[in-house]
Amino acid sequence: MSMENNGFDGKIIHIYNSKIIRLLKKIGYLVVIFFIAIYLLTGIYLVGPNEVGMVKLFGEFVRQVPPGIHYHLPYPFESIIKPKITEVRRVEIGFRTLSTDPVPRYQFIPEESLMLTGDENIVDCQYTVQYRINDPYLYLFRVKDVDSAVKKAAESALREIVGKKEIDEVLTSGKSEIQEETRVLIQSILDRYEAGVQIIAVQLQDVQPPTAVVSAFKDVASAREDKVRFVNEAEGYRSEVIPNARGQAEQIIKEAEAWREKVVKEAEGDTARFLQVLREYSLNKEVTRTRLYLETIQKALPLVQKYLIDSSTASQDILKLLPLTGKDGSTGVF
Repeated sequence: MSMENNGFDGKIIHIYNSKIIRLLKKIGYLVVIFFIAIYLLTGIYLVGPNEVGMVKLFGEFVRQVPPGIHYHLPYPFESIIKPKITEVRRVEIGFRTLSTDPVPRYQFIPEESLMLTGDENIVDCQYTVQYRINDPYLYLFRVKDVDSAVKKAAESALREIVGKKEIDEVLTSGKSEIQEETRVLIQSILDRYEAGVQIIAVQLQDVQPPTAVVSAFKDVASAREDKVRFVNEAEGYRSEVIPNARGQAEQIIKEAEAWREKVVKEAEGDTARFLQVLREYSLNKEVTRTRLYLETIQKALPLVQKYLIDSSTASQDILKLLPLTGKDGSTGVF
């Protein structure tokens, strides 16, 4: 009886063990499936709106994907690089920004900023170059260190441009032109390198003579400012004197024209009076001659009492005296 019980118990244990083994196998399969699912889900990735997805298969570029949700074969088969193509990157040349808060601090690098001008002067230029990714494939797979390439190209380009300019132009009026020419030259160099970037701007932060000669350059600048001031003062004086002189000349001309008009009118009036007298004289020459004679005598001898004697009665010994003084004190013939 005991042997029969032992055989029955063994069968039960065997059946129980078989169920456990089958259960464990199912659990193992589920675990494997779960991890495989997790592994496959690692291939899901998101490309941001300012990014572009560059997919590599075993390290070799295979495709480019736009912003959005995408899938690639999990590691180690495929990998994804997501460069920010709209981000404006900045390279500093001649200085480095150490901190900006609370007070900006910079480290100056003279070996990058000192350069020779076209008139054999030395100038110290600190400047920045701003760029962004133009071609992601070229940016990632053509040039190993794009920032370093941009920096070296910018340094070389500015030295070439400044080497063609005079120092006065570099320090004052030629900065905008130098910036634009440098930007074009840097872009040309990087295009030959196939760097895949676009140069947005070149900004001269600080351009000045070397420290050892700053005081001399300041004296020169002060002299130039004095020159400009004197020229402006002279121009202002000229602007004041010339209009006044022109006004005075115009006034003299107007006065002369008025005097000429007056003299002409007086001459015309005298001429008209003379012609009138001439006409009267033509009508009765003797009367007119006598009247002119008497008027002339009156003007020539205004203080002398004058008498007129009628010669027709003189033979009869009659002397007629005609007083020449009127009731109002004037003189004349009555």
